[in-house]
Amino acid sequence: MYSTYRGYPNPYFIAPPMYNPYYSNYPNPYFFNPPAYDMNYPKDLYVDAAEYDSRFFFPEPVMESNPIQLKDYGPQPFVVNINDVTKQNNTFRTALWTGEHLQVTLMSIDVGDDIGLEIHPEVDQFIRLEDGEGLVKMGKDKDRLDFQAKVYDEFAIMIPAGTWHNVINTGNRPLKVYSIYAPPQHPRGTVHQTKADAQAAE
Repeated sequence: MYSTYRGYPNPYFIAPPMYNPYYSNYPNPYFFNPPAYDMNYPKDLYVDAAEYDSRFFFPEPVMESNPIQLKDYGPQPFVVNINDVTKQNNTFRTALWTGEHLQVTLMSIDVGDDIGLEIHPEVDQFIRLEDGEGLVKMGKDKDRLDFQAKVYDEFAIMIPAGTWHNVINTGNRPLKVYSIYAPPQHPRGTVHQTKADAQAAE
């Protein structure tokens, strides 16, 4: 039977302990001082704010992870928020992880600039956009890039080995992407501050 003293359950109170049958009707946690004369309701669930804090803990969401040092962490095991570090990067190219069979690099492409028309004869490549917008061009012939597509945040680009390709920043802010090469394309620890540095290295 419905009782006005059993407040509406907190929608965030999920998976309560199974050993207490009363938790399925646990009141709203902000309803701290229910009337004492409701004798049908278990008294052990009547808690004040201080006691509530000690019995139930809801951690605050982490809005943004702390910046890390951008360097090559391979080939050791490594875990990272790829969205955060991609947006953190301001270099044209920084190798984040280089293993024996795969490499992850971060790239920041200036407004109106591009990655540069290139081809990797024996390397498949994956590019994902984390911020900005651009135009991707691909083709088997350097002078005939007949595959074109607009790309935005969260778009992914798959580039087969032996395919000419370029990604152009068509937005109004730096294009932030990360790229995966299989096998690795650049020396371990590669850092190219600018596009000119990358062209000089190649």
